[in-house]
Amino acid sequence: MTDSTAPQAEHRTVLLRGGEVHSPADPFATAMVVERGHIAWVGSEGAADAFAAGVDEVVDLEGALVTPAFADAHVHTTATGFALTGLDLSGARTLVEALGLVREHSAAHAADKVLLGHGWDATRWPEQRPPSRAELDRAAGGRPLYLPRIDVHSAVVTTALLDLVPGVTDLAGYHPDGPLTAAAHHAVRAAAHAAITPAQRAAAQRAALARAASLGIGTVHECAGPDISDEDDFTSLLELAKAEPGPRVVGYWAEQVASAKDAQRIRELGAVGAAGDLFVDGSLGSHTAHLHSPYADAPHTGAAHLDTAAVAAHVAACTEAGLQAGFHAIGDAALTAVTEGIRAAADTLGLARVRAARHRVEHAEMLTPETIAAFAEFGLTASVQPAFDAAWGGSEGMYAQRLGAERARTLNPYAALLRAGVPLAFGSDSPVTPLDPWGTLRAAAFHRTPEHRISARAAFTAHTRGGWRAIGRDDAGVLVPGAPADYAVWRTEELVVQAPDDRVARWSTDPRSGTPGLPDLTPGAELPRCLRTVVFGQTVYERPNE
Repeated sequence: MTDSTAPQAEHRTVLLRGGEVHSPADPFATAMVVERGHIAWVGSEGAADAFAAGVDEVVDLEGALVTPAFADAHVHTTATGFALTGLDLSGARTLVEALGLVREHSAAHAADKVLLGHGWDATRWPEQRPPSRAELDRAAGGRPLYLPRIDVHSAVVTTALLDLVPGVTDLAGYHPDGPLTAAAHHAVRAAAHAAITPAQRAAAQRAALARAASLGIGTVHECAGPDISDEDDFTSLLELAKAEPGPRVVGYWAEQVASAKDAQRIRELGAVGAAGDLFVDGSLGSHTAHLHSPYADAPHTGAAHLDTAAVAAHVAACTEAGLQAGFHAIGDAALTAVTEGIRAAADTLGLARVRAARHRVEHAEMLTPETIAAFAEFGLTASVQPAFDAAWGGSEGMYAQRLGAERARTLNPYAALLRAGVPLAFGSDSPVTPLDPWGTLRAAAFHRTPEHRISARAAFTAHTRGGWRAIGRDDAGVLVPGAPADYAVWRTEELVVQAPDDRVARWSTDPRSGTPGLPDLTPGAELPRCLRTVVFGQTVYERPNE
């Protein structure tokens, strides 16, 4: 991957001064020089005087904070755009309210061939059930409607959409009056997406990337694949990101690789790896995550899409081809299949080769001490989403409903991963949870299960350097000389340094700590506002009236 954004503007040498620069090179830095798309210097206000005469532009930060731009390690860009611009049910408080939103959306989009929505979660509704097909048919006025659950692993649809998919009633995962899963879900999703025009798709992609830039996100990892979208969606996104200013887009294509020819095809699509949402299982909310023991609220153990042998074959083929592999795995049985499969590949190819490939696992929620140890042994990156715990954790949350309180407390053990030396890369899985980097850090630092909390500093690293390390880059995601000039400027309250203490809410404002400060992430404190986002030295977002 090259350090570039397009279209290319002439690189200017810029001095930023009079603020707080978050840099391990100098914990007291107030100024920074950017030259040719890279950080050229970081230091104190007094030393900045020596650079002022030789730069093209001087920016007075007026006390603002400068940090590395965030990297969101798991995004579905087009779906995020449609959630931002279309029918979003994530805020619906009841089933009745959700159906009302469907009616309003249908009336407002009379020309659309298929209605698209997102975000319903029946576990948050007093009715505790999804809409029936008859209810949706009435609300949508008899039109085709595709409405995936918030986790996007199941969907409710109208009869008119089913009519566009011949043979859907014979596919696995079809339910006459319940959410569709598995092959039936994939079939109706493909039919719904086929109705999207290139112009609609591009508008959605622009909306998503613009939102990311406005939140200080400089890089997104697009997790695509044949079971999620299609090749046209993937390649068009990569082309748009190259052609227009905005966040970098790093593409993953989740398709099994069996040969060097398969690996080459992945590369020709523009992907950096055959990873992302290559499904070993589904999700907890849809009862499709693969568990060792049955769900607390369903008499089965979920769905297994890839077994140990399939994981081993994919990892071996990717490693041989020098391509990063990865998997979507949430349930404990799925994570066992992943780690045992990677162990089998390592036994064949050698541990060093497997570790060097930096394979990754998405979500990795239901880990055990054994699978955590395996992640560390094989050098796997845990690409995780702290907002999942904020949304579904706790004694009354969806996790506890699905698994029971005891098992639910084991989920998303970030502190244990860090203690074992497992690299973390934070993301949102947007539109499953919103793009929200500072909220993501808060969710990790104030995990609903206290023993899984990590420091704000560790969380910040996972959402900046962690995203770059997850794609094999150790020289980025940090403001030091030589690093790519991907940074964000923030208006925030006083910076604090978290004390080395188990009590996450204990903070210090003492500059003698020698550690760069961060905004106060305590729940209830105001989170920073992004003033500017810069990618490879070029501004991709500037807050109006600032």
